[in-house]
Amino acid sequence: MVAKKVQTRLGFKTGEYVVYPAHGVGLIVSIEEQEVAGLTLELFVISFEQDKLTLRVPVAKVKSVGMRKLAEEDEIKKALDTVTGRARVKRTMWSRRAQEYEAKINSGDLIAISEVVRDLYRSEDQPEQSYSERQLFEQAMDRMSREVGSVKKLTLTEAVQAIEKQLAKSPKRTKADAAESESDEEAAA
Repeated sequence: MVAKKVQTRLGFKTGEYVVYPAHGVGLIVSIEEQEVAGLTLELFVISFEQDKLTLRVPVAKVKSVGMRKLAEEDEIKKALDTVTGRARVKRTMWSRRAQEYEAKINSGDLIAISEVVRDLYRSEDQPEQSYSERQLFEQAMDRMSREVGSVKKLTLTEAVQAIEKQLAKSPKRTKADAAESESDEEAAA
């Protein structure tokens, strides 16, 4: 079998994990050329195993789409410290907050994603989340755990456990705070 040649473009190389903001952590499988509408484009072929998705990103568009290398160890530590902080839930309508959370998740910025995880986390003794809250929390947790797992060389389950361990250290919201934010949501709905 012929060993694949490692190709490098713009500091990214084949066989390397990267973060694509809209999809999370993916593996650069290859760098290929394709002819599209008479133009020859160089493309990164990125595989997202969890979504069974293969994405082709033009090399020229890497900066504009926000593709980046995995976070460094110190940024992972900062993200884990962020989830330990006190939840900062704004007093705006749920639909507006949901849009802000969605924008943070899709920004690809690990710290912004960890803020969403922190703000939407509910411990066992707190009231149930709405369906949309739970969906956003799970999406943010998935993105964060995949990056933490890739950097720290952990399985996805171990990464989730590490994040949950940090979340357990966060200051507890009182039931009054939770009920207050719930009544805000009902008023917004």
